Amino acid sequence: MVATIGQWRLRAAFAQRLSRMYGREVPAYTTLVDVSREVNEDVLRAQGADAERLGSIGRVGAERHGAIRVGTPREMQQVARIFGALGMRPVGFYDLRDAASSAVPVVSTAFRPVEAAELERNPFRVFTSMLTPADPRFFDADLRARLEAFLADRELFPPELLALADRAEAEGELPEEAAERFLDLAVSAFELSQEPVDKAWYETLERVSAVAADIGGVRSTHINHLTPRVLDIDELYRRMGAHGIEMIDSIQGPPRWHGPDVLLRQTSFRALAEPRTLRLADGTVAVGSLRVRFGEVEARGIALTRSGRELYDRLLTLVDREAASRPDEPRSDVARRVWAEHLPGTERDLAAQGLGYFTYHLSPARPRDGSRPPGTADELVRQGWATARPIVYEDFLPRSAAGIFQSNLSGAGSKDEGHDGMAYDAQRIAADIDRDVLDPFDLYEQQQSESLARLAQELGSTQWPSRVAGP
Repeated sequence: MVATIGQWRLRAAFAQRLSRMYGREVPAYTTLVDVSREVNEDVLRAQGADAERLGSIGRVGAERHGAIRVGTPREMQQVARIFGALGMRPVGFYDLRDAASSAVPVVSTAFRPVEAAELERNPFRVFTSMLTPADPRFFDADLRARLEAFLADRELFPPELLALADRAEAEGELPEEAAERFLDLAVSAFELSQEPVDKAWYETLERVSAVAADIGGVRSTHINHLTPRVLDIDELYRRMGAHGIEMIDSIQGPPRWHGPDVLLRQTSFRALAEPRTLRLADGTVAVGSLRVRFGEVEARGIALTRSGRELYDRLLTLVDREAASRPDEPRSDVARRVWAEHLPGTERDLAAQGLGYFTYHLSPARPRDGSRPPGTADELVRQGWATARPIVYEDFLPRSAAGIFQSNLSGAGSKDEGHDGMAYDAQRIAADIDRDVLDPFDLYEQQQSESLARLAQELGSTQWPSRVAGP
């Protein structure tokens, strides 16, 4: 009988091999992983079980997300096939074109597992950005035509890789030998190419956007960053500086405060000047350097409901306004004050106000006096019938992603606001890649609802408990 490798094992093996490859190419990434592990071990010792409130230490330590950039819908569709082989589906739509003051002419989605059991096995994600050459704010007609011709003439992924990917997705597994070949080809596809870069063409695109040059100025793609997860990102930030590694100016996302961790906090070390061979106008080759890859790290919090996310976005606007009116006060202090004034300070209040997603579970210490359980999840928790566990936020924030991009750009680029931007949304990406782009809120809502249905069954109820009292 031929041994086979299932999708989640392919995903785990791919993440591990990609991590080893990236560590060889970018040694500072290995330092980042080592420091993240040290911080996580220290937090676990200090906090015990509370440190694993948002995932076991085994999951947190293995967790990675990568980021890649492609140039065309055809390339994006091929990426979807490769990640489909790993049990990863496109989730969420992110438009970074207006999320940063610098020129970032890309739209994005993230490929990841979507079922809770698959996320627990290996939660590998890849934030995948696609260039938008048809957006006239960034590319005039002549440059667009040249860029599209360049992109149409390249092949990022060999046919053998795509054929194996399609087989793995269709069958849910690969024979051991085919799996090994698939993994070799897939990792190789995301290595940094040694092919000389056309210096003049790269610089032409770089004047528009460093991101556009990284995507459309070369004949290959590569991992731009690979991100470990850390339990204390502020301590990680401090320790990386002590190792002599230059970090970006701030941590993106929510502030550190006394209440629940929500959504996602991210930071990175600055993009490194890496040696690259450049082809000059006279055809000769010289050694230069390009800054395109960096080392990101993240701390994940509780997934917010649509109402919670709307509140988060309002708070960002409020922080911007108050920070602008108080230039002498650190922005982090402003953010903490705004958070304390407007966001619930406990997980229970976050759930009770319908702002965060939780799963609900029958409590072993529930009342056994013959009383009837209450009809809302909040009361079930308050009276000891059930416990609530926060659902980890598995996705990304456009403004934070753009902030990481912007902090690692060599220049601001150019953007002509005299033109209207090209319309792009999740439905358009779905059409490009011929598969649905899932709504992350729907996934969290389903996970919460399924837990309530199980709880109702265990309580012997004919109806699900109401989710919460509140909006």
